[in-house]
Amino acid sequence: MKATITKFSIALLLIISLQLQAQVTHRDLLQKFFQNYEGSPGSLNPVPQNQFHPFPQSPEGWKKILPDSISTMFIKKGEAALKKDFKNIPAAVMLEFVRNGNRTDYEKLSFEKRNQLWDLMMAESVEGKGRFVDQIVNGIWSISEESFWGISAHVGAQKAGAGLPDVEDPIVDLFAAETASVMAWTDYFVGPQLEKASKLIRPRIKYEITRRILTPMETAKYGWMGGGKPDAKLNNWAPWIASNYLAAFLLIEKNDNKRAEDMNRTIKIVDQYLNGLGVDGGCDEGPSYWGAAGGCVYDVLNLLHDANSKLNYYHVPFIQKMGSYIYKTHIAGKYFINVADAHPTLTPNGLMLYRFGKDMDDKQMMVFGSWAFHAFPEENTNYEQFHRTRGLYNLSAINDCASYPAKEDDVKDAWYSDVQLMASRSNNGLFLSAHGGNNGESHNHNDVGDFTVYANGLPVIIDVGSGTYTARTFGKDRYKLWFNTSPYHNLPVINGKEEGAGGVFAANDVIYDQNKNITTLSMNIAKAYPADAGIKTWIRTFKMDKAKGIEVSDKYEVANLTSLTQSFMSVCEINLDTPGKITFTLPDNSKVYLDYDASIWTASKEKMELTSPEDQGLKHSWEGKPIWRILLTRKKLGNVGVIRYLVHK
Repeated sequence: MKATITKFSIALLLIISLQLQAQVTHRDLLQKFFQNYEGSPGSLNPVPQNQFHPFPQSPEGWKKILPDSISTMFIKKGEAALKKDFKNIPAAVMLEFVRNGNRTDYEKLSFEKRNQLWDLMMAESVEGKGRFVDQIVNGIWSISEESFWGISAHVGAQKAGAGLPDVEDPIVDLFAAETASVMAWTDYFVGPQLEKASKLIRPRIKYEITRRILTPMETAKYGWMGGGKPDAKLNNWAPWIASNYLAAFLLIEKNDNKRAEDMNRTIKIVDQYLNGLGVDGGCDEGPSYWGAAGGCVYDVLNLLHDANSKLNYYHVPFIQKMGSYIYKTHIAGKYFINVADAHPTLTPNGLMLYRFGKDMDDKQMMVFGSWAFHAFPEENTNYEQFHRTRGLYNLSAINDCASYPAKEDDVKDAWYSDVQLMASRSNNGLFLSAHGGNNGESHNHNDVGDFTVYANGLPVIIDVGSGTYTARTFGKDRYKLWFNTSPYHNLPVINGKEEGAGGVFAANDVIYDQNKNITTLSMNIAKAYPADAGIKTWIRTFKMDKAKGIEVSDKYEVANLTSLTQSFMSVCEINLDTPGKITFTLPDNSKVYLDYDASIWTASKEKMELTSPEDQGLKHSWEGKPIWRILLTRKKLGNVGVIRYLVHK
């Protein structure tokens, strides 16, 4: 079945739930730094292009900061890249997105080319013998001759809509900006070698970056930057693109006035993103998106500081709140709290977290970063794909981080009032997260009132997360995908009604309380459901008793309750043989139990058959484990009642 792609659905992709104007607070933190600066305004402009030298530009310079093992790794990657050709991207592959919703074929070709160029460039930069130069030139030329530097799923932002790119209407999406950064860093690191090959290569790089990125940004009013509306709430696209845009013009643009204008534009974009965050700096897209959101804000701050040492924002309290979010939402190992499209696991970038903590003087974040650095060494050499500027900054921190104390010392309780997210740990290894919020958040799932439970760092009751991105993911059929809907979260279906999509479907009367032994979060989720569900009130309360376990209770009043089910999602082995008790067997053979009232519920389970293109990503998220839906069906119905579920070891 062919997917129907409209300009509207593409716009959704670019600005999913972008505008929630009531949540925007005009902090304008970076701009106020300028306004309050006591020196002359011009002294805050970036240094001239020929004075911007954040990283070594010779093998001798790299030897001073890089361990030999890292230099060897770069050279081996370069040697592997020498054996591959730079592949053309056929028009038919671009058209797959509008024909059948497939975006991965295009992305595979596009991303591999950029990875290959990066590997060649870094190898030549650390070795300096010239043997990678010709293939670097091939890569530059191949990428320069592409009609579009972004991806097929995003080209619909052009005036002509989705399909093939209009070369007369270049647009700046995530990956066009990423490509500009790759090309600019290539010019920075191996520019003299390129000039020896041909005097036309470096001008071509500058020409392509200017026409595709720098010039469009002078007048751009893209959805990801608010569409010209200063009260628009922005998602992770804003800091992600801004970080690459900033790198590109700092490296390529020689005109001092334009450099100042571009930096001012970048600062305004990042400020508008920060204005859309709540008072606690939480990320409504979840921890796995934080690296492309708050993490990209940090990338911007790094570049600004190197462009002008007076631009030091690291100790702004709000920036520190935004930074600490990532370690406060850690569960164990690679597991982090996942909401919306966030994945349940991520490999934390220890070097970046260590640097961020050091810049903010946050010792706990430094320790967490050092722990991640030692726990996941594969990430320390993963300088491919995205956020390559971040990878460059990480290189200078390897030696310091390697010798810093490391400990997985997670916070016991966390509360983010802005995204209404709580987390709490018991004394015997249980972990609870729960959240309210609304169903119009960025990368939204209809999941107001959802919760997860882990035991000994392993998942018990889960948020399934998102699958493989296709056209349906961000189009009119988004909420036809089962994993985006409330019946497949740990939520009730009331009178046959599931939660609605949109910002009006929200939690109300949200109350958080925490003392030494008891942590509670309560909310009324009645308005997360459509009016015809007949719900007068539905108070859902989560309680972590650190000595006894977890209680989830629902106190409700419904005008006419005719049916009620409650779902629990899990990747554990499930046993329902004992009425009133669900037994979860974890991979380490330990057991966790959920007690329910067998006199009012019938329990059943179903295995989720992962057959659609979108489902395939879930296999990766949960390492091939079967995903189960446990369904409690209410036998005795009353219009008023209290339901309790107890989770314990």
